[in-house]
Amino acid sequence: MQDIKETAQEVFYAVLPITAVVLVLQFTLIWLPLADFLQFMVGLVMVSTGLTLFLWGVQVAMLPIGEMIGSSLPRLGKSWLVVFFGLLLGFAATVAEPDVRVLAMQVDQVSGGDISQNILIYTVAAGVAFFVGLAMLRIILSIPITYLLVTGYALVFLLAAFTPAHFVPVSFDAGGVTTGPMTVPFILALGVGVASVLGGKTASADGFGLVALASIGPILAVMLLGIFYN
Repeated sequence: MQDIKETAQEVFYAVLPITAVVLVLQFTLIWLPLADFLQFMVGLVMVSTGLTLFLWGVQVAMLPIGEMIGSSLPRLGKSWLVVFFGLLLGFAATVAEPDVRVLAMQVDQVSGGDISQNILIYTVAAGVAFFVGLAMLRIILSIPITYLLVTGYALVFLLAAFTPAHFVPVSFDAGGVTTGPMTVPFILALGVGVASVLGGKTASADGFGLVALASIGPILAVMLLGIFYN
């Protein structure tokens, strides 16, 4: 019970600044209609409650199970299984990511349905999946992360020259939204679990960097989608 109290306290302090800013604006400058302001307050309570339950769930379930899966797969002695389930879990975690759905909804709305919500979600998820699988392979083969990051971003800037202009900012936003509350805990825990078995002396370093790699995937994937749409 103590854990959920601490989580609720963390959420309270996290939402306090934005609440304070809105309250100051409301009673000094913008003076929103009462119905809209009350809607904000009700939504704030719902968001705070949801975040508390979500973060508590991450602590008691997502992080432990991710690390257990990551440490169990290498013991099977088949490297391809580690990479395959890295792909699968990266895809599944991204599809469930709330931030990705918000971005997809906004792009669908702005494009008038030309870029459908589901197409963007699955494209972003495929990009994350590929690079999570690549990150698992990096741990297995002890490839320095610097090489992958430099190569990945070199491809990003090269591909940006051939991508329609309106897809470029969307692609970078897609990379950002994959660092949300669903994907990050699970992917990090998975990487730490795999590295704890395969990383050896470099386990503390190999367990991290997955989020940086995973965020490259959706950028490239959305850029390729833009070239396809063009």
